[in-house]
This record gives sequence, C-alpha cells and structure tokens, in this order.
Amino acid sequence: MPVDRAEAADSLPAQELAPAPPADPFHQGPRILVRSWNALWRSVGPSLRFLLRTEVHVYSFAVAANILISFFPFLVAMIILCRSVLHWRAAVDVIFYTLNDYFPDTFGVNFKSYLLGAAYQKFSWLSVFLLLFTANGIFVPLEVAFNRIWRVNENRTFLRNQIVSLGLIFLCGALVLASVSVTAMNVQFLTSTFRASHMGALLQSILFRAIALPITCLMIFLVYWLLPNARIPVRRLIPAAVAVAVLLEISKYINILTWPWLRARLRNEVPPFVQSISIIFWSFIATMIVLAGAEWSARVIVDNAEEASAAPRH
Repeated sequence: MPVDRAEAADSLPAQELAPAPPADPFHQGPRILVRSWNALWRSVGPSLRFLLRTEVHVYSFAVAANILISFFPFLVAMIILCRSVLHWRAAVDVIFYTLNDYFPDTFGVNFKSYLLGAAYQKFSWLSVFLLLFTANGIFVPLEVAFNRIWRVNENRTFLRNQIVSLGLIFLCGALVLASVSVTAMNVQFLTSTFRASHMGALLQSILFRAIALPITCLMIFLVYWLLPNARIPVRRLIPAAVAVAVLLEISKYINILTWPWLRARLRNEVPPFVQSISIIFWSFIATMIVLAGAEWSARVIVDNAEEASAAPRH
C-alpha cells in the first residue's frame, strides 16, 4: 500500500513535520524534513532507537544466518567464473586479496585452500546457477524487513522473491566482477611499474579501497531500490546508501582491530565455533546498519519537493 505523503507547509519554521504517531510500533520516529545540519543530526536519533526493536534483531539474525550459509557458495561461483570462463588469474588473486582484507590470517581458517578446492571442479553453468541460487537466501528476510520499514503490507510470493533475489545476485555479482576486473588491471600495472616495493603495495591498497567503496554504495542502493515490494523514490535512497557503505567500511576495520580479543574470548567459551560465531556476529552488525539506513531513508526527506510515497509494484 502507498505510504502516507509527507507534506511540508511553508509557514512551518521548524524542520520537523508533526504527523500523528504511527500505530505500528515498528515505526516510532516521526517524519522529518531535513533543511539543516542540525535537523540532519536530530534525524539520526530515531534510527538508533529503531535498532532496539526486537523485530529488527530477529530480521538481522535471520539475514546473518543466511550469510553464513551463502557467502561461501557465492565466492566459489565468482572464482569459477573468473577462472573457467574469463581465464583471468589476476581476478582470482584480487578476490583472495579482498577476502584477506575482511578475514586476516589470524582468523584461523585457510579460506584460500578451501575455496580453491571447491572451485577446481568440472565447470558447468548449472553448478554456477545452483551456487548463486544457494547464495540468495539472505534476501527473503531482508525483503520482509524492508516492506515493514516502508509500510508495504503485501510481501512477494516465495517464487517472485527468488526471481528478484537471483536477479540481485547477478547484478551484484556483475558489479563485483567489474570491480575485480578494474582492480586486477590496475594491480598488474602497478606491479609491473613498482615491482615489490613498499610504494607499489601502498598504491595497490589505496586503489583497492577507492574502487571498492563506490561499488559497495551502488550494490546497497540496488538492494534498497529493488528488493522492497514497492516503487521507492530513488532520491530517498542515495544518501542512505552512501552513509551505510561508509559505516560498513568502518565496521570492517573495527572487526580487524578487535578480532584478536574476540578470538581469545571465543576460544575460551566456544572453541569449535569461533569462526562461525564471528561471521554471524559481524553479519548481524552489518545487517543492523543496513536496516537502520533503510529506516532513515523511509522517514527522512532531504528535499521538500521530493515525492514521499512508495507505490506498490505490480
């Protein structure tokens, strides 16, 4: 169903709009029209309170559990495509470089050997399709959460959700491949120019992050835009997608810095499940950030001439 249209009267000097509080406890923050930095800062508070909702925790844990199941098949599919279809060894190396950026050597699992062992199977498009189909499980709970946030009463059927999710997997996979390809070409150039020097390694690291952040922004925007069962105004999503991408990048470095402490604690408490618990924990944090960004974009209007409704998709 359409979301209530937010109307901003010129006679109101304040930035906040004051409609009646919504009956749904999932939406506790009022609509707000941001015209200043002060109003922008005040718009963040309801999003932080939104993260305390039990429903948000349920959705986040559901997505995190699916990430634990899905991310390995997705990586295997990407490696198979780069190795068997593109025949591009440098692209495979960039995938492992990206993986090491999120999971350092101290993580305790040799992901490279596991992934190479799984990827060195006989290539078939059916196996790649099945791997990508396995990897789209995260979008089922995510769509339900987005529909709640945008006040869409009807979820897609399971079949339609799988079709949309598979399309998003292919879109995000294509963006990942494009990012990997551009990074691989530039890494090859830097390697041939600077060899194994410290400057070459520094430039490679800067280049990798300069390419990865815009790609992450675009992927988050596509998920925000296409996954809800409603037509979401594009301009509502761009600021949230950029902010969420930056916050996810910051959380990655927090993960790297706190990993030695977290690993020691988990080894004492749950030795067999150190890696799986850490993946679920940080996936839970990342999903909370994504949901908070969606809640903010559904509530905050950055332009009073902007369309504020979300029409159902047909």
